[in-house]
Amino acid sequence: MQPIKKIPARDRILTTAHDLFYLDGIRATGIDRIIAESGVAKVTFYRHFPSKNDLIRAFLEYRHQRWIAWFKGALERHGQDIHAIVPALAEWFHSEQFRGCAFINSVGELANELPEVCEITRHHKQHMIQVISELVPQSTHRDELINALAVAIDGAIIHAQYDTTPENAVKAVDHIIAALIP
Repeated sequence: MQPIKKIPARDRILTTAHDLFYLDGIRATGIDRIIAESGVAKVTFYRHFPSKNDLIRAFLEYRHQRWIAWFKGALERHGQDIHAIVPALAEWFHSEQFRGCAFINSVGELANELPEVCEITRHHKQHMIQVISELVPQSTHRDELINALAVAIDGAIIHAQYDTTPENAVKAVDHIIAALIP
């Protein structure tokens, strides 16, 4: 791991914001805390991100790239077929860092103040659907199955946030896949 000062300031700010926004929420995380924890000067912060909204947009893009790369890798690790979704989700839900979907959480926090978050979230979810579609076999109702599965995954993500164990959400997705894709 590189010493923190060797990492460019913009990257330090973005990774710090990513961790804090995902862990504590966007509204609950102030700019002063991000500045302090990233070890940059206030002027440096504002040179890279003129407003918190600019940082939020950058955070969501960064999160999108990281999550999609992780999701593709997890699907590959677990067999690269439709059934790989279940252990991939279980892997994520059981991680210590799991705090649900950063995009769903952001819509809940910011849709009224920053409507752009909804568009960013739609883009992220469409990319997730594209990744899932590569796993779903051809059938008459393939597009409907893919969309149903995406909604089920989003529901499982939310369920895993509040249930005492993520296993219930994982099992539900497994049952849904079995019912949708014989």
